[in-house]
Amino acid sequence: MTLTKQRKSVVLPSMMAAALALTAGSHAFAADTTTAKRAPRILVLATGGTIASTGDARSAIGYNAGGVTGEQLTASVPGLDKLASIKAEQISNIGSQDMNSKVWYQLAARIKQAFDRDEADGIVVTHGTDTMEETAFFLDNVLATSKPVVLVGSMRPSTAVSADGPGNLYEAVEVAASPQSQNRGVLVVMNDTIHGPRWVTKTNTTSVQTFHNPNAAPVGYVDPASIRYLAPAPAGRKKALEVPSGGLPRVEIVYAHADMDAVQIDDAVRHNAKGIVLAGVGDGNASQAALDALEAAARKGVVVVRSSRVGSGFVNRNVEVSDDKTGFVVSYDLNPQKARVLTQLLIGNGVTAADKVQKAFDVTY
Repeated sequence: MTLTKQRKSVVLPSMMAAALALTAGSHAFAADTTTAKRAPRILVLATGGTIASTGDARSAIGYNAGGVTGEQLTASVPGLDKLASIKAEQISNIGSQDMNSKVWYQLAARIKQAFDRDEADGIVVTHGTDTMEETAFFLDNVLATSKPVVLVGSMRPSTAVSADGPGNLYEAVEVAASPQSQNRGVLVVMNDTIHGPRWVTKTNTTSVQTFHNPNAAPVGYVDPASIRYLAPAPAGRKKALEVPSGGLPRVEIVYAHADMDAVQIDDAVRHNAKGIVLAGVGDGNASQAALDALEAAARKGVVVVRSSRVGSGFVNRNVEVSDDKTGFVVSYDLNPQKARVLTQLLIGNGVTAADKVQKAFDVTY
């Protein structure tokens, strides 16, 4: 296996060459006893989350997200320096329930800068799990790079008896440092599993096996000795969207339920929402009162996207709802939170006509 063309050969002690071969397992870098390729350079961008948290006495499992810096986090993982040359930077130190577009913009800009300047061969973003899928999906849509970008977090705080953060971070760096990860876009690594950002979602409040892909399979699997992708890297990727210079437009998610009226929808329009995503019942449906209000919003130029609160399955066009008549867009397999991110990016890029928005949802595979 070879490293990327940008890497230059340097002299390494024989012990380092042996360590690289040991940690890389079957994917060891080609080396003899005196020389080897340069160790991969991994930039760790820390944003906070449970992986950087400390325990709190309010309960046996209480903790406060953030608090541990990226440098402290990387320094605490045994053997991490054997996988790659590590540099850590702090972007934020928040729980991911407070993740916001300002941090997304900072991440996108720093990742682009690092790759443009050839500062890193791969990037790992440490992140809370609550909104990790949204950040991963945002970055996957705006980054145009062949180099790996890997998001990682944990379900247990760093002070827990059986903290999962160190192992997850080790494997995330392993994935980011591997030539196998080239041309695969943004990835999420949790609990020995490699996920794609379109399909992965958090499915359990506390379990370490919380991330699943309801409508697809994982991208691959990883352990400290090996990386196994289930398919070759795609031959080509969709064109990246521009990061809107004026910020992300307001797009609201409206949750469908029994006895639903139009209040949520009318309120979103009144507060100048440029888009509304329906977290609908079943295949993206809602009460007649809600559908009428959404149709009225669409006539006013609001982008309306039908998604589902169910958790798995596709929302297809013109099944129970006449999308062609109402001017609605369907999200297919994108859950409401990811449909919102894509809608924000499309509107921010000037794509607002229902047929063009629908086409953009069509080509996000």
